[in-house]
Amino acid sequence: MAWYARAFTATSPREARWDVSVGVCVTAVESRPAGVLGTSQSPAHRPFGARVMAFVALTKPRIIELLLITTVPVMFLAQRGVPDLKLVLLTCVGGYLSAGGANALNMYIDRDIDALMDRTSQRPLVTGMVGPRECLAFGISLAVVSTLLFGLAVNWLSAWLSLGALLFYVVVYTMILKRRTAQNIVWGGIAGCMPVLIGWSAVTNSMSWAPVILFLVIFFWTPPHYWPLSMKVKDDYARVGVPMLPVVAGNKTVAKQIVLYSWVMVGVSLLLTPLGYTGWFYTAVALAAGGWWLWEAHALLNRAKAEVTGGKLKEMRLFHWSITYVSLLFVAVAVDPFLR
Repeated sequence: MAWYARAFTATSPREARWDVSVGVCVTAVESRPAGVLGTSQSPAHRPFGARVMAFVALTKPRIIELLLITTVPVMFLAQRGVPDLKLVLLTCVGGYLSAGGANALNMYIDRDIDALMDRTSQRPLVTGMVGPRECLAFGISLAVVSTLLFGLAVNWLSAWLSLGALLFYVVVYTMILKRRTAQNIVWGGIAGCMPVLIGWSAVTNSMSWAPVILFLVIFFWTPPHYWPLSMKVKDDYARVGVPMLPVVAGNKTVAKQIVLYSWVMVGVSLLLTPLGYTGWFYTAVALAAGGWWLWEAHALLNRAKAEVTGGKLKEMRLFHWSITYVSLLFVAVAVDPFLR
């Protein structure tokens, strides 16, 4: 399907030219629009504390919190108890640095569209608190350090998995999929599934069906987690030509896809117990949390079918619950070994 994006080319601080191209997926703009904080100074002259916080913001800490929630519990499951706490710390630090490097490189690549989207207009590259070259160097440095930390202090299987996740997120998702297909978050979400494999490999230096199943849980969780948010901010994505599913399809179609992925996710989450990896506690949590998820997903579909729009669609209810769901599920993964 051919779709249209507008390419913005700044020729001077006061003059710009808009061109319309068919099938163009990149919207090029200045990384710092005129009139925002810091246009008259170099990033090096910003307040030190603000600069530090800006570099921290490049790593997207709130997203990494969610990644760690899926990493540490799997280490408990792999150990069938409490893993070595030093190993847990090293894995968390390595995971933070790796994901932080991927997020920084993502912001470097997406700085053009970030400047045009309301939800990303205060990111460090847009405000000028961090320069593009600094961001690029920072992201690459974190990638190198995290890979070496995993390889030398944990094991090389975890190191290669971590590096693979970073490269997949930066190259496959950000550079190839995001601006070209409505399936971007489906396949791009693979990068967010990798911490499950990393947590298991950090303890065992091997793979098993348990982390593969949990990998698939996160894989099928990611689209119905992110699409409700995309429904909320679809005007932002439409403005910059990013074809998130809610941009190219109606609410009813998106809600149907959310329900489909939700049923598969809940079904996959229940496979751990018959395969002998978990017991009654995990099963009870998976059934209860999954049941509530399906209730919310179907409620969203019913509202979409009724052509409810605006705030009454309540799409963010499922988005917020999705974070609670994955937290509860993986806490159950960690606790279950102690109750068997």
